[in-house]
Amino acid sequence: MVGGGALGASVAFHLAEEGVDVLLLEADELASGSSGKPIGGVRAQFSDPANVDLGNRSLELYEDFANRPGADIGLQQPGYLFLLPDADDVALFEESVAMQNERGVASRMLDHDAVRRLNPYVDAGRYAGAAYAARDGFAYPHAVVEGYAAGAERYGGSVRTHVTVTDVETRGDNVVAVRTNQGRVRTGAVVLCTGAWTRELATRAGLDLPVDPCRRQIGFTPPLDPAPPRIPFTIDYGTTFYFHNAEPGGLLLGIADPATPIAFERTYDPGWLPLLRGAIGACAPELVDVPVAGGWAGLYEMTPDHNALIGEANGVPGRVLYAAGFSGHGFLQAPAVGEVVRDLYAGRPPRIDVSGFSADRFAAVSAETTTTSPGRRGPEANII
Repeated sequence: MVGGGALGASVAFHLAEEGVDVLLLEADELASGSSGKPIGGVRAQFSDPANVDLGNRSLELYEDFANRPGADIGLQQPGYLFLLPDADDVALFEESVAMQNERGVASRMLDHDAVRRLNPYVDAGRYAGAAYAARDGFAYPHAVVEGYAAGAERYGGSVRTHVTVTDVETRGDNVVAVRTNQGRVRTGAVVLCTGAWTRELATRAGLDLPVDPCRRQIGFTPPLDPAPPRIPFTIDYGTTFYFHNAEPGGLLLGIADPATPIAFERTYDPGWLPLLRGAIGACAPELVDVPVAGGWAGLYEMTPDHNALIGEANGVPGRVLYAAGFSGHGFLQAPAVGEVVRDLYAGRPPRIDVSGFSADRFAAVSAETTTTSPGRRGPEANII
C-alpha cells in the first residue's frame, strides 16, 4: 500500500481485516496530503449512479465507524444544501435527485421557504431552486485516517511513515518489490492511493493515471456573536462558494478559484479573500463582512472528467491496483472504496460496480472525433 491518506488507510484496514499481509507506506505523516484538511464533507448527492452508490455506502460505514474500526470521527449530519442559480441547474438536479431516490438516497428539491428555514443566512430569492439531503454532513479526516490505520494494525497490518516509494520493481510478468528511500521492500502487489502525487509514481509502474494537483483554500471565522445556528453544508452551485458550522461557534468558508494553476502549491494565500467575499455577498449578504481569522490550503487531485480512478492496471507487469484522482470527493468515498479495492484484490466482484472508473477510459478517445469512447463516464456535475 502506498499513501497514508483516507483512501490508503481505508484500503489497508479492509485488506488487513480480510487477512491480507499489508504494509502501508507514507512519505510524510499520516493524513499529511489532501486528507489533512480540517473538515471533510460526506454526502451521497452526485449526478453519476456509481458515485451515488459509493457515497451512500460510505455514509453507512461512517455512521458505524465507532464500532468498526472503532474511533470517534466527529461525524455531524446537518445535511448538504445545493443552491441552484438558474433553471438549467434545477433541471439537472431534478434528474439527479430522481436517480438518487431510486438508489436509496433521501434527497429532495426545496422551495425558497424551506431554504430559509434551513439556512437563514442565504438570500434564497436569488436562486431558482435548491436540493437537499438530510443525511449528509461532515467529519474529521485526521480521525478517520488514524482510526483506519490503528484498525489495520490490530488485524496484523503494518504502517510506516516517512518512507518514500521511488519505484516499482518488476521481473517478467510479476511485481517483486518497491524501492524506497529506506531500502527495498519485497511484495507481489502494489496499491496506489497516492492522491495528487499519483501520476509520477504510476508512470514508474508503466501506468498512465492522469491526476493533476490543484490548490483549494478555506477560511475560518472567529467565534461569532451571536453564534451561528446549526446550518447544512451549504453550496452555491454557480460559484462553488460553500460554508457550514465550525467549532467553536464560527463558520468555515470556501470557494474554488478558477484561476488556480495546476501546481503542487499548498501555501495559504489571503489574496483569494476578495473572490471569497464577492461570492459571500451574493449568496449570504449578512456574512459579507464577517472576519476571517485564519485559513488553510490543500490539494485536490483532479482528473479530466472529475471522476475517480479505481481499478487494477491492464497491460503492465504484475498486480498494480489504484484508487486516486477523486477530484475533491475521495474522503467521502473512502470507506466504500476500501471495500471495493479489497474485493478487486481478492478477485471477486465488488458490491458497487466501479468498472467505469478504470483508467482505460482515457485511452480510447478516437483521433478522428472529439466524442468519448462508449465506456467512458461523463463529467461528474455535483462537485465543488
